[in-house]
Amino acid sequence: MEAETLALAQEIDFSMWGLFARATLTVKLVMMMLVVASIWSWAIIIQKHISFRLARGAADEFDEAFWSGEPLDGLFEQIGPQPEGAAQRIFASGMTEWRRSHRSDGGLIAGAQARIDRSMDVAIAKEAEVLQKGLPVLATVGSTAPFVGLFGTVWGIMTSFIEIAEQQSSNLAVVAPGIAEALMATGMGLLAAVPAVIFYNKLSADSDRIIGGYEAFADEFATILSRQLDS
Repeated sequence: MEAETLALAQEIDFSMWGLFARATLTVKLVMMMLVVASIWSWAIIIQKHISFRLARGAADEFDEAFWSGEPLDGLFEQIGPQPEGAAQRIFASGMTEWRRSHRSDGGLIAGAQARIDRSMDVAIAKEAEVLQKGLPVLATVGSTAPFVGLFGTVWGIMTSFIEIAEQQSSNLAVVAPGIAEALMATGMGLLAAVPAVIFYNKLSADSDRIIGGYEAFADEFATILSRQLDS
């Protein structure tokens, strides 16, 4: 009997593809959902890593130009009203409102400082929305993937027990494949969730730092304009 069990176990394909092919339809669907979630998460992680690096580089480049001593009007003329960089767009929004606040006689319309601040705040909010786009997906995958995998595990083990009852045998060769399939679903859930959670925390912190830099620049720029208003 032991020899027959060993021979039967050796004939079973325990590779990942073999386990997937032998799994029930429900467990297969769970595994495919987890694979899609993992690929989606990694696509967001890579895209955000690239976009954050570009955003930091563009901000540093503009910061250097801003503090180079060039007149603000001249810098605004160079970048135009619709620049590509996020920091440049924040600067352009403030400068656009600054120019709109001047009357035809050269005087300033009342409340110019408040309107400039609000204009830059709106621009920062738009940039923050772009930076954080996709991060909720990582949070969702990180929080739900283990439970989706657990559902696949429970379903697979339930199927194994049903098969045991139908065959009236608790032979290891009968039980092992179903349990292995079920456990693979849990493993795939963790494989999707762990990187999503780690990179969600990292990318969220990176996003907050970049947005904080935008806010600091807006405050410095508003201070410069405030001096000109007071003078």
